[in-house]
Amino acid sequence: MDDLLFLAHRIPYPPNKGDKIRSFNILKHVAKSYRVHLGAFVDDPYDMRYLGKLEALCESTFLLPLSSTRARIRSLSGLLRNTALSPPYFYDKRMKVWVDSQLANTSLQRVFVYSSPMAQYFLGNNASNIRRVVDFVDVDSDKWRQYAGRKSWPLSWLYQREAETLLRFEREIAMQFDVSLFVSAEEAALYRQLVPEAADSVSYLENGVDHDFFMPGADYDDPYDGCRDALVFTGAMDYWANIDAVSWFAKEVFPGIRAVVKTAEFAIVGARPSREVQELSSLPGVQVTGAVRDIRPYLAHARAAVAPLRIARGVQNKILEAMAMARPVVATRVAVEGIDIAGEEGLEIADNCSEFAEKTVRLLQSTGPVTVMNSRHWVCQRYDWEHNLERLDKYLDIQAT
Repeated sequence: MDDLLFLAHRIPYPPNKGDKIRSFNILKHVAKSYRVHLGAFVDDPYDMRYLGKLEALCESTFLLPLSSTRARIRSLSGLLRNTALSPPYFYDKRMKVWVDSQLANTSLQRVFVYSSPMAQYFLGNNASNIRRVVDFVDVDSDKWRQYAGRKSWPLSWLYQREAETLLRFEREIAMQFDVSLFVSAEEAALYRQLVPEAADSVSYLENGVDHDFFMPGADYDDPYDGCRDALVFTGAMDYWANIDAVSWFAKEVFPGIRAVVKTAEFAIVGARPSREVQELSSLPGVQVTGAVRDIRPYLAHARAAVAPLRIARGVQNKILEAMAMARPVVATRVAVEGIDIAGEEGLEIADNCSEFAEKTVRLLQSTGPVTVMNSRHWVCQRYDWEHNLERLDKYLDIQAT
């Protein structure tokens, strides 16, 4: 086997949130063909208990703890240097030393970088014998642009600045890497528009879903105490796009639903809920769970999953997982932008508050089947990890042009 250097901004295990689900499945895939040397940061000390899982996949591992407080302080250096704030957040001299030692290995011919900030450890290295692939996942600079449009000054200024400086950084990466990957054809197309000079090296790797894990019909305990009109949102609840989504839904959409369906409940399921999210539990019918051991019971016993995102990039795993569990989904158009929905049964699109409430009420009042097995069948066929990741093999081929 050949050696492959794999850099990730966050330890790719456990696969319990969007970016870690993708990075872990990619790591598992490349470990079948390469001796993987993994370098990553650990922002949750609890995750270190899974080190053995990664050591079983990798030839070597180098994991560094990441203090969010210290990382934010490092980010401020970007203001002084007129650069993006994201790269210094994930910069550590020890990681740089380790990466350089790996690059000194003359047998190393491939580098895979997961998330753009980790590319900084390779920029400026002109080793022509190394195949360089970066997985941007989403166009993060555009995400910051969207954030700027939702905030008032001074955050609007800061986020717009990050959008502009991060795009410069993304452009620099694309010009020094052989392949730039994104999570969907739509994300790749947007990036080609923003960085046309790198268009020929831009492609995409679509996500998958663990359809054996997200299996409907199992005997899950009911977390809703028998409520048959529960709606659920799943996701990391310290992530601003998710916070904005559930806040909008709980305050603007859900009251209209509950006015018609008195028994409706809204469960917000996800780790590290912000104070703003926790305060939503004071609203009638709203439950904030915090971290749970298993989200499947919350999906299995919900009448429907909702994805009321107003800011989104890429592919929303929460939608794929709900569909794999054969749950109906009501989502905003932006939430499904990266998903090849093709008019699939069980997925309703709502463009505004009143439409979202109307379609959700109609679903709750429906006498149709509780499960949508056609939806599960489609997502299992269309979003299979092994099938979708086969594209990565050709991108890592050192003979590719």
